[in-house]
Amino acid sequence: MTAQIIDGKAFAAGIVAEVAAEVTAIRAAGGRAPGLAVVLVGEDPASQVYVRNKARTTKESGMESFEFRLEVETTEQALLSLIAELNDDEAVDGILVQLPLPSHINSARVLDAISPDKDVDGFHVINAGRLATGLPGLVPCTPLGCLLMLKAELGNLSGLRAVVLGRSNIVGKPMAALLLAESCTVTIAHSRTQDLEAVCREADILVAAVGRPEMVRSDWIKPGATVIDVGINRIPTDAGKTKLVGDVAFAEAVEVAGRITPVPGGVGPMTIACLLRNTLTAAKLRRG
Repeated sequence: MTAQIIDGKAFAAGIVAEVAAEVTAIRAAGGRAPGLAVVLVGEDPASQVYVRNKARTTKESGMESFEFRLEVETTEQALLSLIAELNDDEAVDGILVQLPLPSHINSARVLDAISPDKDVDGFHVINAGRLATGLPGLVPCTPLGCLLMLKAELGNLSGLRAVVLGRSNIVGKPMAALLLAESCTVTIAHSRTQDLEAVCREADILVAAVGRPEMVRSDWIKPGATVIDVGINRIPTDAGKTKLVGDVAFAEAVEVAGRITPVPGGVGPMTIACLLRNTLTAAKLRRG
């Protein structure tokens, strides 16, 4: 068996196209285009790349893009003041503060300062509570992207056994809540799970989000299962360079799984696409 590769890049392009079409319709009807504000503190190279890509894709979709690049010495109070201004700005429908923040700034305090209605990352405790209780709200982008791919590939997920490997607030917990809402039987597994490999082998859907390079081996996977690899890990090569790998040993897993996302080109592109989708959702909810 050779798994079907789930092309996240192509899937993300489709979502961006759908968002762009709806933004065009809003403009044509005389409405204001949704606006996304992205705040970057410091000069972390990876964060700069992410912010640049987000801004480019936002503009390509027809939305308004607002960038705020702050010095690494920026105080927490100054950042909180900026967020307060963006909360009150009617041109801004979504606010994203790029993580990680410098060590002198309390990330939790900053994220909680963002209006839940503009929290397009879906990290605010109110949005987490909405998701957990089945109420409408903004959902973290990466798990949302995973769910959209799963539904496109498998259709109705009801009754399927899903194992989420990882329990972070960013991916693991919201991913489990989304799958539960689709009537899956959900297990959250982690480093303390007894007989972890056996638990993973029970899964019709296996979502790996632990941040450990190629941790999931082929004998962890139920034959024919759908594997969603959220991990993005940079490891050295024999040539003295580095390469990106996921949390799943792809070369092995592709021989066992029924469907699988690659790294890169799987879940990664879906995150920015779902960020735009969330911004559009936030704009529509705010405008009734």
